[in-house]
Amino acid sequence: MNPQGERWTTDQVLALAPDATSRKAGGKLAAPGPWSETGTADGALWGQCKGSGSKPYRTVVDLNGPAFRCSCPSRKFPCKHALGLLLLWSGDDRAVADHEPPQWAGEWLTGRRERAGRPADAPSGGAPSRAPADPAAAQRRAERRMQRIGAGAMELEQRLEDLLHSGLATADRDGYGSWDETAARMVDAQAPGLAAYVRELGSVAAAGTDWPARLLEECALLHLLDQGFLGIARLPAPLAATVRSRVGLTTEAAELLTGPEAAPVRDRWLVLAQQDHEDGRLTTRRIYLRGERTGRMALHLSFGGANRPLDLALPPGLVLDADLAHYPGARPLRAALGERHAPAAPGPVPAGCGIDAALAAYGDALRDDPWLESWPVVLAEVTVIPGRAGHGWQLADTDGESALPLDPRCLGRAGLWQLAAISGGLPVTVFGECGHRGFLPLTVWDPTPVSL
Repeated sequence: MNPQGERWTTDQVLALAPDATSRKAGGKLAAPGPWSETGTADGALWGQCKGSGSKPYRTVVDLNGPAFRCSCPSRKFPCKHALGLLLLWSGDDRAVADHEPPQWAGEWLTGRRERAGRPADAPSGGAPSRAPADPAAAQRRAERRMQRIGAGAMELEQRLEDLLHSGLATADRDGYGSWDETAARMVDAQAPGLAAYVRELGSVAAAGTDWPARLLEECALLHLLDQGFLGIARLPAPLAATVRSRVGLTTEAAELLTGPEAAPVRDRWLVLAQQDHEDGRLTTRRIYLRGERTGRMALHLSFGGANRPLDLALPPGLVLDADLAHYPGARPLRAALGERHAPAAPGPVPAGCGIDAALAAYGDALRDDPWLESWPVVLAEVTVIPGRAGHGWQLADTDGESALPLDPRCLGRAGLWQLAAISGGLPVTVFGECGHRGFLPLTVWDPTPVSL
């Protein structure tokens, strides 16, 4: 984003907020009153905000990230001061003047951009680089882990066989304890992916009236994954990569971007959605993108905690000229972000498809990866049909020929009513996840993007 060019909209700024409290607090600081020494240059903003103490808080924002730095003690990221400064800048082009940054802002910006330009294998700061790992030792460790996971998969197969012999109707008698014990054994086998699937089986058993049928489906998928791993040497390379990732074997982002077989794809990537999910002390940020030239979907995942804030923030509606490298798989989606070739800038309303094409896209993805929960799609010219007696919420094509139920997980959320209010009965463009539960809306364009 270039401060001398197009500015962010208020919705794009507020999409960065970690929670509703931060959005409200940032809005109160979106006026010149508490600010002094504000400025902008070369894709950066800075200013000093008066607080409760004797010294003002120093806030600086690198719009090319975006990235944030503030001297306040808040652990939220971005803090209310960064949000307030962005809102002040986006709302009035005269509120923040163009001039050179002060020393305190310039030093941080220079250091950050130098680090961003450093090769992935270069040491940070002045610390000595570690000696390269022993390839033979790494290979031995990898082989031992594969053996442990194989043993865990065989044990899990026996557990599933015992369950089928005793009958699925008996699965609820032992409660969740037996499933939790099996999941713990998969963790011991260094197969966290298998452990997660086992916990899912435990949550399905005795939950709802049709739980035996759903339990059978989940058992079949887990059996398929077990057999896929035990016969992984015979699988095509893309499917083998999918199986490895499903059981919990990971690929490092640096290997995708700089390794001998790295093949990053440069495109103008439109940011379709940014969603944060908090699970205890861990925050997971999911950023969906789509290539303007390639049409490829991509999902960037990042993780943060109390002492590790989420650095990458890309509100929907921006376009990023950058290199992306997809993780290997039969239906690649997750990607690592590489070099950026230009600052992010506002993008157009994305082109979309109808209901039938969205279902076909999910079906094609499911054919390649049977364990997929959903697939990202952009729906164009769809209307919102609120729920009524005996029927749930739906999205329908304007011709009324096809409709798609909304995912029950979004029912009761404020974003659902926000979607209905924005639509007002008229066709809209909506991005979300199309899966076996229905469609989970994440962003709607009005015509600027609004996160749901």
